[in-house]
Amino acid sequence: MVTDDSRNRFVVVSFDGLRPDLIHQTLTPNICRLQRIGATLTRHNTIYPSETRSAFPSLVTGATTDRHGLVGNKYVDREVHPHRYIDTSDAAVLGRLIREDEGRLMDAPTLGEILGEAGRSLAVLATNTPGTTRLFHHAAEAFGHVRLSGHFAEVCTPEEVLTEVESRFGALPPVPPKGQPDFEAQVHITSAFLDIVWPKLKPDVTILSYGEPDVCSHFNGTGAAATRDVIAFCDRQFGRVIDWWEAEGRAAGVQIVIVSDHGHITGHTRVSVMDSLGAAGFSSDRAPGPDVDVVVVPGQVGALYLAERSTAKIARLVKVITDQPWCGPVFTAPRNEVEGIAPGSLGSHLVFADHARAPDVYFAFRADDSVDPFGLTGGTFYDSDRQPGLGVHGGLHPKELAAVGIVAGSAFRDDGGVSTLPSGICDIMPTILRLLDLPLPATVTGRVLSEVFAGASTAEHPDAPEHESFEAGIGGFRQTLKRVRYDGTIYLEGGWASSALEERKAPEVTSHA
Repeated sequence: MVTDDSRNRFVVVSFDGLRPDLIHQTLTPNICRLQRIGATLTRHNTIYPSETRSAFPSLVTGATTDRHGLVGNKYVDREVHPHRYIDTSDAAVLGRLIREDEGRLMDAPTLGEILGEAGRSLAVLATNTPGTTRLFHHAAEAFGHVRLSGHFAEVCTPEEVLTEVESRFGALPPVPPKGQPDFEAQVHITSAFLDIVWPKLKPDVTILSYGEPDVCSHFNGTGAAATRDVIAFCDRQFGRVIDWWEAEGRAAGVQIVIVSDHGHITGHTRVSVMDSLGAAGFSSDRAPGPDVDVVVVPGQVGALYLAERSTAKIARLVKVITDQPWCGPVFTAPRNEVEGIAPGSLGSHLVFADHARAPDVYFAFRADDSVDPFGLTGGTFYDSDRQPGLGVHGGLHPKELAAVGIVAGSAFRDDGGVSTLPSGICDIMPTILRLLDLPLPATVTGRVLSEVFAGASTAEHPDAPEHESFEAGIGGFRQTLKRVRYDGTIYLEGGWASSALEERKAPEVTSHA
């Protein structure tokens, strides 16, 4: 449905896994082109766990993990018996969950649902996994909204739009072999937006999500030549969007928002959590089973689900992992305002992860500020079958939490300036709703980014951010979590851990312009 041209519209462009410090004139001239006529959020962070299918739900709900309930890329569903392992990259699994919950998937209303109920529209065009693509707007079918994948026909809706896209641009391209940059699909979704979705539908909000450089970083390295090539390629596709915007979209009231869902750091030391638990007498596996004491959910964020969920068992599990050199910050259900129920752990509420689906023990792998072969800061232990030197994310290193945030358009500052105030991925949805004159749901934990609105001045934002630090430890293990509070919203800045043999000093947290 084509709507009134007099009001704001939005194109949210996502570069999955793009570190803000990889944005520069040589590699990303088109992103820099938008920066010069917009405003950059230099202290823009994601949520914990810093995984795609927790972060993008936060983008579309404006809420942290404890509110929307997508607690990780993968989790154990304990609401059914027997318990089951859920991989949210699988759109069919998400479809089953939606049917079981009578159309709901998250515990907070999403941007697409809010727009649909207000008679407005959200279009999604994405080259991410089928599950991620569906998470951007799981209810698209209910409202007749567009959801297009660059690869997977099964998550595209409505059928007639997919038919038109394929008749115009050819069949959806296959997913490239592992490690190969995903070029063709980025062209496909950009062309579909510019030549079909915008001219015919003019959505109130469009999410254009490039699934790179995330995949390429995972298989080649965050600063590798192949990863840089795909960053530059995606930037050129975005250049086509800016060309359209300057020729047509800007005059039609389109605002552009650029985001990423997380950053990457480099895995330098491979470990096996299951082997460590086995040596301590736990029977562990990747999925629930009759003889499994603890499920170790695969991924860079540590998520441990116990079969016997007693406080004593949780405490023993925490003691085992905090004795390991790979263990970073650890979180369990809160015992008080700071500590978790297991000695040495912090309360999971401090990282907004205390949801019914959350594991009994969350942990981040221990990270540091080592410099990788590509000159990028940030290294970590990791648990996967990939070789050292490849990009990972999920934890609490500042470079994992660092996310891209850039805005441009008539609703925003146009001086090429920066905001040094804390901001985060949960702030995008409430900012869009405010500029569309739609009410914010009570579940929102983000804030409206009024400091980058057109005509805003620093005098309107006199309050200084308040920094917070929390510590816990057991034996020789010590951990520190840093947060910052601004305008009623709390943002994570980083988490660190050390042993008694290491000097414990949390690094100074700075902006990532």
